[in-house]
Amino acid sequence: MEYKFSDRVQNLKPSAIREIFKYAADPAVVSLSAGNPAPEAFPSKEIAEISQKLLSENPIAALQYSVTEGYTPLRDYLKEYMKTKHNTGSSSDELLITSGAQQIMDLASKSLLNEGDVVICENPSFIGSLNTFRSYNARLAGVETESDGINVEKLEKTLQNEPRAKFIYTIPNFQNPSGVTMSLEKRKAVYELAKKYGVLIIEDNPYGDLRFSGDFLPNIKTFDDEGIVIYSGSFSKVISPGMRVGFTIAPKEIVSKMVVCKQGQDVHTNIWSQIVCHEFITKYDFDAHLARLRDIYKKKANFAMDLLDEHLAPKITYNRIDGGLFIWCDLPENVDCDKFAVEAIQNKVCIVPGSAFMANPSDVTHSFRINFSTPTDEQLEKGIAILGKMAGKL
Repeated sequence: MEYKFSDRVQNLKPSAIREIFKYAADPAVVSLSAGNPAPEAFPSKEIAEISQKLLSENPIAALQYSVTEGYTPLRDYLKEYMKTKHNTGSSSDELLITSGAQQIMDLASKSLLNEGDVVICENPSFIGSLNTFRSYNARLAGVETESDGINVEKLEKTLQNEPRAKFIYTIPNFQNPSGVTMSLEKRKAVYELAKKYGVLIIEDNPYGDLRFSGDFLPNIKTFDDEGIVIYSGSFSKVISPGMRVGFTIAPKEIVSKMVVCKQGQDVHTNIWSQIVCHEFITKYDFDAHLARLRDIYKKKANFAMDLLDEHLAPKITYNRIDGGLFIWCDLPENVDCDKFAVEAIQNKVCIVPGSAFMANPSDVTHSFRINFSTPTDEQLEKGIAILGKMAGKL
């Protein structure tokens, strides 16, 4: 039988990262390609304690259907926590619990995008979100990312040239894949441009709590007096990605449409996961847990950057980071990043070519992304030493 796929998906390609994972499954291969939290970062003991108590004392609460908007105690706590701790959210906003931050991108796209609309994004940007926008037949307009965030001048030119721009998608903290953090000045400028040109902003912030040096910067949502920012938060990087709990803070009218769309997708986010998250952040010392994560990632990041300095310089350079899980490495301009990634796999190390993160296939990049949180120190030493030998031949 000939299968006729929808226009939305027939041109979609598998995630390059997920394809690379197939090679990374080989125990002889050092994987620097994942984006997973460090194994030692999971609060597994606490999750087990909470789950055992829940399933022994109140199992039906975790096993029965629940409301689409999310577990009410968790929603109420997050509204107060985000407002008090991060000055994020107002009386004109609502909060929705989602199945990870990835679902926020899908629900927002389904609620807001028409075929042919334009999504303006940083270039490079997170492949999962880009593919979601593509699946709704949106056109992506990539804007160059600099060391302090998106190029504001080029962003305005893009807004001028793209009358069908619906929203700006940005990852302002320790951006995936570049590791770049947007400066306070640029955060304000991006918000003002969105107001000026009448477009929305999706602020994706899965890594904000993982700052291990430097000062925390306010969310773009804190400036939102016009109701144009959709904030995306997640517990994936600070509790567990497998539990699939995220949340959005957005104008009430937008959230109401997202709720209807979510009802047609999964009815509600896993209720066991929501209850466990609520119990963990309210009954345990969440601030101490975050401090422990920052200490873990500071040590691993500094170890990885020291190795990069030792083995890759001067042929391959990189952006130093103050948080997050990724380091963006730049090859000489005469080196094809895809071919370099293939050669790396042949040498038993996995990296992700920068081309996987570009808004359009024709966009040129000579970079690749590595992850330092998942590998052991021994794997980091081995993998980066291999890349160093390859760099010596460039």
